[in-house]
Amino acid sequence: MAGFLGLIAAGTVVLTLPAASASGVGTGMLPALFTATSAVTLTGLAVVDTGSHWSGLGQVTVLSLIQLGGFGIMSLTSLAGMLLTGRIGLRSRLFARAENRSLNTGDIGRTLISTLLITVICETVVASVTAVRFMMSYGMSAPRAGWEGLFHAVSAFNNAGFGLRSDSLVPYVGDAWIILPLAAALVLGGLGFPVISELWNRAWDGVRRRSRRGMGRLSVTTRVTVVGTGVLIVLGVTMVTILEWDNTLAGLPVGTRLLAGFFQGITPRTAGFNSLDYGEFHPTTLMGTDLLMFIGGGSAGTAGGIKITTAAVLLAAIVAEVRGQRVTTIGHRTISQPVVRQALTVAVVSVMLVVVAVGALRLLDPGFTSDQVTFEAVSAFATVGLSTGITADLSSPSQVVLCVLMYLGRIGPVTLVVALAARNSARRFDYPEERPFIG
Repeated sequence: MAGFLGLIAAGTVVLTLPAASASGVGTGMLPALFTATSAVTLTGLAVVDTGSHWSGLGQVTVLSLIQLGGFGIMSLTSLAGMLLTGRIGLRSRLFARAENRSLNTGDIGRTLISTLLITVICETVVASVTAVRFMMSYGMSAPRAGWEGLFHAVSAFNNAGFGLRSDSLVPYVGDAWIILPLAAALVLGGLGFPVISELWNRAWDGVRRRSRRGMGRLSVTTRVTVVGTGVLIVLGVTMVTILEWDNTLAGLPVGTRLLAGFFQGITPRTAGFNSLDYGEFHPTTLMGTDLLMFIGGGSAGTAGGIKITTAAVLLAAIVAEVRGQRVTTIGHRTISQPVVRQALTVAVVSVMLVVVAVGALRLLDPGFTSDQVTFEAVSAFATVGLSTGITADLSSPSQVVLCVLMYLGRIGPVTLVVALAARNSARRFDYPEERPFIG
């Protein structure tokens, strides 16, 4: 919690400097704080236009905050210590494990190295492809195209959603050479670093051994995340394409409609880019998008939301209860009751935070509709960054509420609860058991 808060504070200070503004005039504290918070938490909501308001220094600062926030404060510190000393101390391992909750202590070193390599490779490939496209098809100079490609690649892989245009990727709605590489980057980044690392290591082991037997069985986390990602992508793409076919997709060529529907079906799960105007979306589409944003992506990575594994555990617990089974299982593996309770805690606390935030925003800015306010609150908590266009028009207190929501969404409800709760809370006695009526 302190690590992310410190990075936000440092970014805010830099962004308030006159040199960070394109006009040469210092930026106010609240816009700088909001931008820094949005960048570190990988959200993408903005109260000023990233491409026109910030100077080169400001844009580099935003990009640096995205990269540092995406890799993780404790993960970066642990990796730096390992590279300098050749090992990771127990304290650093525990910190990195706390930040990346699905990691085992013994796997941290290997996972961090794999994560760094995958990050560099993915961002380099996507940046190269998009930069060439910007230069060849949009008449940009080589330096400008390179910067555009790098900025969007880093923002996509880290699921940050920041772009260098006020209308995000709307100008490229039909350009597959821009849209598809960014879509691949945001999906890969949204899987979560432990999942990416496991898939990478298993694939590499399979290549070395030239046998699929050597790959072994994937963990429940990886299987649930990969399958869940596929299911949510199909549902999201289908929803947007059908509901928006005669609305925001109307007037576009059929191929462009399908490409736009595909991209907008992926981005709600924490990416934040948009190639269509969400302010014109049908209320039903916004409601479905709220659900996709709330679920989010993979654990211990750049994705937000309550995470796919959390939703899967809750669904498995419901199925087990309906079937009258005493234990919760996923993929022929038993899920312990503490894990089920943790998933329930994450979901309930998340709902409470969003509900409180929606109530505060409605109270502070009654001029906006419930659809707009709910969409904004869910987007902030799930660190998605999609907006119906009201972010900059919200009052200062409402923007502060969104800052808090983005911060809490990034560190995670469980981290907050555990940090504030008494660690030694075990009772030495049990109360008498009684069964209340349920339902």
